[in-house]
Amino acid sequence: MGCLVSTPKDTVGNRRRPANIGEVSVYVPGLRIPKPVDFSQSLGDHLSKSLVERLSALRTRIVVMAGQEGPTITRTRRKTATQHGGSTLADLQQALEDYLPVLLGLMKDGSQLQHKVQFVWVNQEDDAEETAMSNAWYEVLSILHLMAMLSFSQANLLLLPRTSSDGYQPKVTEESRRASIDIFIKAAGYLDCAVRHVHPQLPTELKRNLPVDLAEGVLRALCLQALGQGVDIQLGMAIDSTKATLAVKRRLACEMVKYWQQAQDNIMNLPLLNGWGEKHRLFVKWKYVEAKVRCNFYCVFAYALAAIRCCIYYHGLILDEGNTEKFHGMAVAALQAADEYFKESKKACDAFHAAPPLSRNPPLWGTMKYLSEKIPKDTSSKVRINRDLYSHEKIMETAPTLPDFALALKPDEYQLPPVDPSWNMEHMNKGQTGSNQLRNDRR
Repeated sequence: MGCLVSTPKDTVGNRRRPANIGEVSVYVPGLRIPKPVDFSQSLGDHLSKSLVERLSALRTRIVVMAGQEGPTITRTRRKTATQHGGSTLADLQQALEDYLPVLLGLMKDGSQLQHKVQFVWVNQEDDAEETAMSNAWYEVLSILHLMAMLSFSQANLLLLPRTSSDGYQPKVTEESRRASIDIFIKAAGYLDCAVRHVHPQLPTELKRNLPVDLAEGVLRALCLQALGQGVDIQLGMAIDSTKATLAVKRRLACEMVKYWQQAQDNIMNLPLLNGWGEKHRLFVKWKYVEAKVRCNFYCVFAYALAAIRCCIYYHGLILDEGNTEKFHGMAVAALQAADEYFKESKKACDAFHAAPPLSRNPPLWGTMKYLSEKIPKDTSSKVRINRDLYSHEKIMETAPTLPDFALALKPDEYQLPPVDPSWNMEHMNKGQTGSNQLRNDRR
Protein backbone atom coordinates (compact mmCIF):
# COMPACT_ATOMS: atom_id res chain seq x y z
CA MET A 1 0.00 0.00 0.00
CA GLY A 2 1.02 3.62 -0.40
CA CYS A 3 0.39 6.21 -3.05
CA LEU A 4 3.37 7.59 -4.96
CA VAL A 5 3.68 10.96 -6.66
CA SER A 6 6.93 12.25 -8.19
CA THR A 7 7.05 15.78 -9.53
CA PRO A 8 9.23 16.21 -12.64
CA LYS A 9 12.36 18.28 -12.48
CA ASP A 10 12.09 22.06 -12.13
CA THR A 11 8.31 22.33 -12.33
CA VAL A 12 7.73 23.87 -8.91
CA GLY A 13 11.06 25.46 -8.12
CA ASN A 14 11.37 24.21 -4.52
CA ARG A 15 14.91 22.96 -5.03
CA ARG A 16 17.15 25.90 -4.24
CA ARG A 17 20.77 25.20 -5.04
CA PRO A 18 23.60 27.60 -4.29
CA ALA A 19 26.06 28.39 -7.05
CA ASN A 20 29.00 28.01 -4.65
CA ILE A 21 29.15 26.02 -1.41
CA GLY A 22 32.57 27.21 -0.26
CA GLU A 23 35.13 25.01 1.48
CA VAL A 24 34.34 21.31 1.76
CA SER A 25 35.98 18.80 4.10
CA VAL A 26 32.87 16.62 4.39
CA TYR A 27 30.51 16.47 1.43
CA VAL A 28 26.84 17.05 2.26
CA PRO A 29 24.67 16.28 -0.81
CA GLY A 30 22.10 18.94 0.04
CA LEU A 31 19.28 18.73 2.55
CA ARG A 32 16.00 17.10 1.55
CA ILE A 33 13.31 19.51 2.71
CA PRO A 34 9.86 18.36 3.95
CA LYS A 35 6.77 20.15 2.63
CA PRO A 36 3.73 20.95 4.81
CA VAL A 37 1.22 18.18 5.55
CA ASP A 38 -2.39 18.58 6.75
CA PHE A 39 -2.67 15.93 9.46
CA SER A 40 -6.16 17.05 10.46
CA GLN A 41 -7.57 16.25 7.03
CA SER A 42 -6.13 12.73 6.89
CA LEU A 43 -6.19 11.78 10.59
CA GLY A 44 -8.90 14.01 12.08
CA ASP A 45 -11.49 11.20 12.04
CA HIS A 46 -9.09 8.65 13.54
CA LEU A 47 -7.14 10.41 16.30
CA SER A 48 -7.85 12.85 19.08
CA LYS A 49 -7.53 16.54 18.31
CA SER A 50 -4.65 16.93 20.78
CA LEU A 51 -2.55 14.19 19.13
CA VAL A 52 -3.23 15.51 15.63
CA GLU A 53 -2.23 19.00 16.74
CA ARG A 54 0.94 17.65 18.34
CA LEU A 55 1.94 15.83 15.17
CA SER A 56 1.24 18.98 13.16
CA ALA A 57 3.20 21.24 15.49
CA LEU A 58 6.25 18.97 15.61
CA ARG A 59 6.42 18.53 11.84
CA THR A 60 5.69 22.18 11.06
CA ARG A 61 8.64 23.14 13.23
CA ILE A 62 10.85 20.87 11.10
CA VAL A 63 9.43 22.23 7.84
CA VAL A 64 10.19 25.82 8.86
CA MET A 65 13.66 25.13 10.27
CA ALA A 66 14.75 22.86 7.40
CA GLY A 67 13.49 25.40 4.87
CA GLN A 68 15.66 28.06 6.49
CA GLU A 69 18.68 25.81 7.00
CA GLY A 70 18.75 24.07 3.61
CA PRO A 71 19.90 26.97 1.42
CA THR A 72 22.55 28.06 3.97
CA ILE A 73 23.91 24.66 4.98
CA THR A 74 27.45 25.28 3.68
CA ARG A 75 29.78 28.25 3.77
CA THR A 76 27.41 30.82 5.27
CA ARG A 77 26.88 28.47 8.19
CA ARG A 78 30.55 28.70 9.11
CA LYS A 79 30.15 32.24 10.43
CA THR A 80 26.91 31.41 12.22
CA ALA A 81 28.46 28.38 13.86
CA THR A 82 31.38 30.46 15.06
CA GLN A 83 29.12 33.08 16.59
CA HIS A 84 26.37 30.91 17.99
CA GLY A 85 27.97 27.47 18.42
CA GLY A 86 26.07 25.83 15.58
CA SER A 87 22.82 26.06 17.57
CA THR A 88 20.58 26.09 14.48
CA LEU A 89 21.85 22.69 13.36
CA ALA A 90 21.49 21.35 16.88
CA ASP A 91 17.95 22.74 17.18
CA LEU A 92 16.87 21.11 13.94
CA GLN A 93 18.45 17.82 15.03
CA GLN A 94 16.52 18.04 18.30
CA ALA A 95 13.28 18.82 16.46
CA LEU A 96 13.72 15.64 14.40
CA GLU A 97 14.40 13.58 17.51
CA ASP A 98 11.28 15.02 19.20
CA TYR A 99 9.10 14.23 16.17
CA LEU A 100 10.24 10.66 15.53
CA PRO A 101 8.70 8.92 18.61
CA VAL A 102 5.32 10.56 17.92
CA LEU A 103 5.49 9.71 14.22
CA LEU A 104 6.22 6.04 14.99
CA GLY A 105 2.82 5.77 16.64
CA LEU A 106 1.26 5.72 13.17
CA MET A 107 2.84 2.29 12.63
CA LYS A 108 2.08 0.91 16.10
CA ASP A 109 0.84 -2.69 15.98
CA GLY A 110 0.71 -2.54 12.19
CA SER A 111 -1.92 0.20 12.22
CA GLN A 112 -3.37 1.23 8.87
CA LEU A 113 -2.86 4.84 9.93
CA GLN A 114 0.59 4.52 8.40
CA HIS A 115 -1.05 4.76 4.97
CA LYS A 116 -3.40 7.68 5.68
CA VAL A 117 -0.98 10.60 5.31
CA GLN A 118 0.80 11.62 2.12
CA PHE A 119 4.29 12.83 3.03
CA VAL A 120 6.07 15.13 0.57
CA TRP A 121 9.80 15.85 0.46
CA VAL A 122 11.87 17.96 -1.92
CA ASN A 123 14.72 15.85 -3.33
CA GLN A 124 18.31 16.91 -3.99
CA GLU A 125 20.10 14.09 -5.83
CA ASP A 126 17.11 12.66 -7.71
CA ASP A 127 16.04 13.97 -11.10
CA ALA A 128 12.47 14.40 -9.78
CA GLU A 129 11.87 17.69 -7.98
CA GLU A 130 9.94 16.08 -5.14
CA THR A 131 8.49 12.73 -4.09
CA ALA A 132 5.22 12.13 -2.22
CA MET A 133 4.33 8.77 -0.66
CA SER A 134 1.40 7.70 1.49
CA ASN A 135 3.53 5.59 3.77
CA ALA A 136 4.82 6.65 7.19
CA TRP A 137 7.94 4.50 6.80
CA TYR A 138 8.94 6.79 3.92
CA GLU A 139 8.71 9.66 6.38
CA VAL A 140 10.88 7.79 8.91
CA LEU A 141 13.45 7.04 6.20
CA SER A 142 13.51 10.72 5.22
CA ILE A 143 13.93 11.79 8.84
CA LEU A 144 16.90 9.47 9.41
CA HIS A 145 18.53 10.67 6.17
CA LEU A 146 18.11 14.29 7.25
CA MET A 147 19.54 13.54 10.72
CA ALA A 148 22.60 11.99 9.07
CA MET A 149 23.07 14.95 6.70
CA LEU A 150 22.89 17.38 9.60
CA SER A 151 25.60 15.34 11.32
CA PHE A 152 27.73 15.53 8.17
CA SER A 153 27.27 19.30 8.16
CA GLN A 154 28.32 19.52 11.81
CA ALA A 155 31.44 17.45 11.05
CA ASN A 156 32.27 19.67 8.07
CA LEU A 157 32.16 22.75 10.30
CA LEU A 158 34.47 21.10 12.82
CA LEU A 159 36.98 20.03 10.15
CA LEU A 160 37.40 23.34 8.35
CA PRO A 161 40.82 24.62 9.43
CA ARG A 162 40.79 27.88 11.37
CA THR A 163 43.58 30.36 11.99
CA SER A 164 45.12 29.54 15.34
CA SER A 165 45.67 32.07 18.12
CA ASP A 166 49.44 31.72 17.73
CA GLY A 167 49.21 33.07 14.19
CA TYR A 168 50.52 29.94 12.45
CA GLN A 169 48.91 28.07 9.56
CA PRO A 170 45.17 27.28 9.88
CA LYS A 171 44.60 23.99 11.67
CA VAL A 172 41.95 21.74 13.15
CA THR A 173 42.19 21.26 16.89
CA GLU A 174 42.46 17.82 18.43
CA GLU A 175 39.22 18.47 20.28
CA SER A 176 37.42 19.13 16.98
CA ARG A 177 38.92 16.02 15.42
CA ARG A 178 37.81 13.79 18.30
CA ALA A 179 34.33 15.32 18.24
CA SER A 180 34.06 14.76 14.48
CA ILE A 181 34.83 11.04 14.85
CA ASP A 182 31.93 10.69 17.31
CA ILE A 183 29.67 12.57 14.89
CA PHE A 184 30.69 10.36 11.96
CA ILE A 185 29.94 7.21 13.97
CA LYS A 186 26.56 8.63 14.97
CA ALA A 187 25.71 9.58 11.37
CA ALA A 188 26.69 6.09 10.21
CA GLY A 189 24.35 4.69 12.87
CA TYR A 190 21.37 6.65 11.50
CA LEU A 191 22.12 5.44 7.96
CA ASP A 192 22.76 1.84 9.04
CA CYS A 193 19.42 1.83 10.87
CA ALA A 194 17.73 3.22 7.76
CA VAL A 195 19.14 0.40 5.62
CA ARG A 196 18.67 -2.50 8.02
CA HIS A 197 15.45 -1.61 9.85
CA VAL A 198 13.44 0.90 7.80
CA HIS A 199 14.05 -0.07 4.17
CA PRO A 200 12.70 -3.61 4.79
CA GLN A 201 9.39 -2.12 6.03
CA LEU A 202 8.63 -0.61 2.62
CA PRO A 203 6.73 -2.61 -0.01
CA THR A 204 8.82 -3.65 -3.01
CA GLU A 205 6.97 -1.31 -5.35
CA LEU A 206 7.66 1.72 -3.16
CA LYS A 207 11.32 0.76 -2.79
CA ARG A 208 11.65 0.84 -6.56
CA ASN A 209 10.10 4.30 -6.67
CA LEU A 210 12.11 5.89 -3.88
CA PRO A 211 14.12 8.95 -4.96
CA VAL A 212 17.78 8.14 -5.55
CA ASP A 213 18.56 10.21 -2.42
CA LEU A 214 17.04 7.37 -0.38
CA ALA A 215 18.14 4.43 -2.54
CA GLU A 216 19.72 1.67 -0.50
CA GLY A 217 23.00 2.06 -2.41
CA VAL A 218 23.21 5.78 -1.65
CA LEU A 219 22.45 5.23 2.05
CA ARG A 220 25.10 2.51 2.27
CA ALA A 221 27.61 4.73 0.45
CA LEU A 222 26.92 7.61 2.84
CA CYS A 223 27.35 5.27 5.82
CA LEU A 224 30.70 4.08 4.44
CA GLN A 225 31.69 7.69 3.71
CA ALA A 226 31.11 8.57 7.35
CA LEU A 227 33.23 5.65 8.54
CA GLY A 228 35.94 6.31 5.94
CA GLN A 229 36.25 9.93 6.98
CA GLY A 230 36.28 8.89 10.62
CA VAL A 231 39.25 6.59 9.95
CA ASP A 232 40.97 9.41 8.06
CA ILE A 233 40.79 11.54 11.21
CA GLN A 234 42.10 8.62 13.29
CA LEU A 235 45.04 8.27 10.89
CA GLY A 236 45.83 11.97 11.14
CA MET A 237 45.86 11.74 14.93
CA ALA A 238 48.09 8.65 14.73
CA ILE A 239 50.57 10.55 12.55
CA ASP A 240 50.73 13.29 15.18
CA SER A 241 51.18 10.78 18.01
CA THR A 242 54.64 9.58 19.00
CA LYS A 243 53.09 6.40 20.42
CA ALA A 244 51.37 5.19 17.23
CA THR A 245 53.38 2.47 15.48
CA LEU A 246 53.90 2.07 11.74
CA ALA A 247 51.66 -1.02 11.85
CA VAL A 248 48.79 1.04 13.28
CA LYS A 249 49.17 3.75 10.64
CA ARG A 250 49.36 1.24 7.79
CA ARG A 251 46.29 -0.62 9.05
CA LEU A 252 44.24 2.59 9.28
CA ALA A 253 45.38 3.68 5.81
CA CYS A 254 44.47 0.32 4.28
CA GLU A 255 41.09 0.21 6.05
CA MET A 256 40.29 3.57 4.45
CA VAL A 257 40.72 2.05 1.00
CA LYS A 258 38.13 -0.62 1.78
CA TYR A 259 35.58 1.88 3.12
CA TRP A 260 35.84 4.12 0.06
CA GLN A 261 35.98 1.22 -2.41
CA GLN A 262 32.75 -0.16 -0.97
CA ALA A 263 31.20 3.32 -1.05
CA GLN A 264 32.07 3.62 -4.73
CA ASP A 265 30.74 0.13 -5.47
CA ASN A 266 27.39 1.08 -3.91
CA ILE A 267 26.76 4.19 -6.01
CA MET A 268 28.56 3.52 -9.28
CA ASN A 269 25.45 2.13 -11.02
CA LEU A 270 22.91 4.59 -9.58
CA PRO A 271 21.49 7.46 -11.68
CA LEU A 272 23.30 10.28 -9.86
CA LEU A 273 23.13 12.65 -12.79
CA ASN A 274 22.17 16.13 -11.62
CA GLY A 275 24.29 18.68 -9.72
CA TRP A 276 24.31 17.26 -6.17
CA GLY A 277 24.28 13.66 -7.36
CA GLU A 278 27.14 13.99 -9.84
CA LYS A 279 29.17 15.93 -7.29
CA HIS A 280 28.52 13.14 -4.77
CA ARG A 281 29.88 10.56 -7.21
CA LEU A 282 32.99 12.69 -7.87
CA PHE A 283 33.57 13.14 -4.12
CA VAL A 284 33.57 9.39 -3.51
CA LYS A 285 35.93 8.85 -6.47
CA TRP A 286 38.32 11.53 -5.15
CA LYS A 287 38.38 10.13 -1.62
CA TYR A 288 38.88 6.58 -2.89
CA VAL A 289 41.98 7.66 -4.83
CA GLU A 290 43.23 9.66 -1.83
CA ALA A 291 42.84 6.58 0.36
CA LYS A 292 45.04 4.59 -2.05
CA VAL A 293 47.70 7.31 -1.75
CA ARG A 294 47.78 6.86 2.02
CA CYS A 295 47.77 3.08 1.96
CA ASN A 296 50.56 2.74 -0.62
CA PHE A 297 52.67 5.32 1.18
CA TYR A 298 52.56 3.45 4.49
CA CYS A 299 53.20 0.17 2.71
CA VAL A 300 56.49 1.71 1.51
CA PHE A 301 57.74 1.86 5.08
CA ALA A 302 56.45 -1.62 5.87
CA TYR A 303 58.24 -3.17 2.88
CA ALA A 304 61.41 -1.18 3.56
CA LEU A 305 61.38 -2.39 7.15
CA ALA A 306 60.91 -5.97 5.95
CA ALA A 307 63.90 -5.55 3.63
CA ILE A 308 66.04 -4.31 6.51
CA ARG A 309 65.02 -7.27 8.65
CA CYS A 310 66.13 -9.61 5.89
CA CYS A 311 69.62 -8.04 5.93
CA ILE A 312 70.75 -9.96 8.97
CA TYR A 313 74.48 -10.40 9.08
CA TYR A 314 75.82 -13.51 10.73
CA HIS A 315 79.60 -13.93 10.50
CA GLY A 316 79.61 -11.50 7.56
CA LEU A 317 76.92 -13.31 5.57
CA ILE A 318 73.53 -11.95 4.46
CA LEU A 319 71.09 -14.73 5.31
CA ASP A 320 68.17 -13.67 3.08
CA GLU A 321 69.54 -11.60 0.24
CA GLY A 322 66.82 -12.66 -2.23
CA ASN A 323 63.97 -11.44 -0.05
CA THR A 324 65.90 -8.26 0.69
CA GLU A 325 65.77 -7.32 -2.99
CA LYS A 326 62.15 -8.47 -3.22
CA PHE A 327 60.94 -6.24 -0.38
CA HIS A 328 63.09 -3.36 -1.54
CA GLY A 329 61.50 -3.63 -4.97
CA MET A 330 58.02 -3.76 -3.44
CA ALA A 331 58.79 -0.61 -1.44
CA VAL A 332 59.88 1.20 -4.60
CA ALA A 333 56.77 0.04 -6.48
CA ALA A 334 54.50 1.13 -3.62
CA LEU A 335 56.16 4.56 -3.55
CA GLN A 336 55.75 4.92 -7.30
CA ALA A 337 52.08 3.92 -6.96
CA ALA A 338 51.57 6.43 -4.16
CA ASP A 339 53.06 9.16 -6.37
CA GLU A 340 50.81 8.24 -9.30
CA TYR A 341 47.71 8.11 -7.11
CA PHE A 342 48.73 11.44 -5.58
CA LYS A 343 48.75 13.03 -9.05
CA GLU A 344 45.43 11.34 -9.87
CA SER A 345 43.91 12.55 -6.59
CA LYS A 346 44.76 16.15 -7.50
CA LYS A 347 42.84 15.76 -10.77
CA ALA A 348 39.91 14.08 -8.98
CA CYS A 349 39.91 16.89 -6.41
CA ASP A 350 39.81 19.54 -9.14
CA ALA A 351 36.97 17.72 -10.93
CA PHE A 352 34.93 17.55 -7.73
CA HIS A 353 35.33 21.22 -6.87
CA ALA A 354 34.64 22.32 -10.47
CA ALA A 355 31.34 20.40 -10.63
CA PRO A 356 28.25 22.46 -9.77
CA PRO A 357 27.64 23.69 -7.17
CA LEU A 358 31.20 25.01 -7.12
CA SER A 359 33.35 24.41 -4.04
CA ARG A 360 36.95 24.68 -2.97
CA ASN A 361 39.45 22.76 -0.90
CA PRO A 362 40.19 24.12 2.58
CA PRO A 363 43.87 24.64 3.47
CA LEU A 364 45.63 21.29 3.60
CA TRP A 365 45.99 19.75 7.05
CA GLY A 366 46.26 16.31 8.60
CA THR A 367 47.34 13.33 6.52
CA MET A 368 47.16 15.00 3.09
CA LYS A 369 49.29 17.94 4.20
CA TYR A 370 51.89 15.50 5.49
CA LEU A 371 51.77 13.35 2.34
CA SER A 372 51.75 16.30 -0.07
CA GLU A 373 55.13 17.31 1.33
CA LYS A 374 56.55 13.81 1.80
CA ILE A 375 55.63 11.89 -1.37
CA PRO A 376 57.14 14.15 -4.08
CA LYS A 377 60.37 14.46 -2.10
CA ASP A 378 60.71 10.73 -1.43
CA THR A 379 59.75 9.78 -4.97
CA SER A 380 62.34 12.04 -6.59
CA SER A 381 65.15 10.72 -4.39
CA LYS A 382 64.47 7.13 -3.36
CA VAL A 383 63.12 5.85 -6.67
CA ARG A 384 66.17 7.27 -8.48
CA ILE A 385 68.56 5.73 -5.96
CA ASN A 386 66.90 2.34 -6.06
CA ARG A 387 66.81 2.29 -9.86
CA ASP A 388 70.58 2.65 -9.71
CA LEU A 389 70.83 -0.25 -7.29
CA TYR A 390 68.45 -2.67 -9.02
CA SER A 391 67.82 -3.55 -12.62
CA HIS A 392 64.54 -2.68 -14.31
CA GLU A 393 63.44 -6.32 -14.12
CA LYS A 394 63.92 -6.47 -10.36
CA ILE A 395 61.67 -3.50 -9.64
CA MET A 396 57.96 -4.32 -9.76
CA GLU A 397 56.31 -2.12 -12.33
CA THR A 398 52.87 -2.52 -10.81
CA ALA A 399 52.01 -1.80 -7.21
CA PRO A 400 51.90 -4.83 -4.92
CA THR A 401 48.54 -6.01 -3.65
CA LEU A 402 47.43 -3.90 -0.71
CA PRO A 403 46.98 -5.67 2.63
CA ASP A 404 43.42 -6.69 3.47
CA PHE A 405 42.43 -5.78 7.03
CA ALA A 406 39.08 -6.28 8.73
CA LEU A 407 37.20 -2.99 9.14
CA ALA A 408 37.38 -1.89 12.76
CA LEU A 409 35.27 1.29 12.87
CA LYS A 410 31.58 0.42 13.07
CA PRO A 411 28.38 2.52 12.99
CA ASP A 412 26.76 3.52 16.23
CA GLU A 413 24.10 0.96 17.20
CA TYR A 414 21.27 3.42 16.75
CA GLN A 415 17.76 2.10 17.31
CA LEU A 416 14.45 3.75 16.56
CA PRO A 417 13.03 5.27 19.75
CA PRO A 418 10.00 3.73 21.49
CA VAL A 419 6.58 5.08 20.53
CA ASP A 420 5.68 8.24 22.44
CA PRO A 421 3.53 7.56 25.57
CA SER A 422 0.80 9.85 24.19
CA TRP A 423 -0.24 6.97 21.93
CA ASN A 424 -0.96 4.80 24.99
CA MET A 425 -3.30 7.49 26.28
CA GLU A 426 -4.85 7.66 22.82
CA HIS A 427 -5.75 3.98 22.92
CA MET A 428 -7.06 4.28 26.49
CA ASN A 429 -9.26 7.20 25.51
CA LYS A 430 -10.50 5.37 22.42
CA GLY A 431 -11.31 2.36 24.57
CA GLN A 432 -13.16 4.51 27.11
CA THR A 433 -15.10 6.22 24.35
CA GLY A 434 -16.07 2.85 22.93
CA SER A 435 -17.28 1.62 26.35
CA ASN A 436 -19.36 4.75 26.89
CA GLN A 437 -20.88 4.42 23.44
CA LEU A 438 -21.80 0.78 24.18
CA ARG A 439 -23.57 1.79 27.43
CA ASN A 440 -25.51 4.51 25.63
CA ASP A 441 -26.57 2.03 22.94
CA ARG A 442 -27.89 -0.39 25.60
CA ARG A 443 -29.99 2.34 27.14
